[in-house]
Amino acid sequence: MKKAKVIVRWFIYLMLIPLSYCLLSLLLTWVSVHEKIDVEDADQTIYLSTNGVHLNIVMPKKTLGTKLLNGIEHQENDSYLAFGWGDKDFYLETRTWEDLSIKRSLQALFLKTPSLMHITRYQNRRSDWVAVHIDRPALKELNTYLLASFKKDSDQQFIKLDDKGYTEFDDFYAANGSYSCFKTCNSWVNTAFKKSGLKACLWTPYEFGLLNKYD
Repeated sequence: MKKAKVIVRWFIYLMLIPLSYCLLSLLLTWVSVHEKIDVEDADQTIYLSTNGVHLNIVMPKKTLGTKLLNGIEHQENDSYLAFGWGDKDFYLETRTWEDLSIKRSLQALFLKTPSLMHITRYQNRRSDWVAVHIDRPALKELNTYLLASFKKDSDQQFIKLDDKGYTEFDDFYAANGSYSCFKTCNSWVNTAFKKSGLKACLWTPYEFGLLNKYD
């Protein structure tokens, strides 16, 4: 009986870890930063896109800095480029929910693993994108953040993974940083907004957190 009580106690302790994470993350998601934005000076527009789990920052090609644009493969008729960041194994090996495994999830969350930038090219704006108005200083900060997310070779060139895209309209590049439960694909986007002075969550691992700030 005593052994059973010990097992139950430790089970409860273990369950408190994910519960605490969820409660704290929801609280920090609810708290906003940079709420007061001067809309009159926000003469540029970028977008947020989501697949229901994963956020991307969609940038009109004309808003990208020269160094960033020159480092990315694109075509003349591409009008928008979407930027996402995430765990390499998740991006390349977990294309559907059926490919998701407990081992792969634990590795991404708790081990130092490589990350990738995912770039998707669009010729036209999608109706489900969420518009975000931005001024030029914030746009410059956002370009700096995106540029710093790419890992570079000895010649300071982006490192593209050949033939790894899902379609002919997207590519993967080596990225800086490692995915964890504290730095997710969505918190990466949220941090981009925070550092650019845009309205954002104090911190969030969820895609709905930032989207709700712009409803």
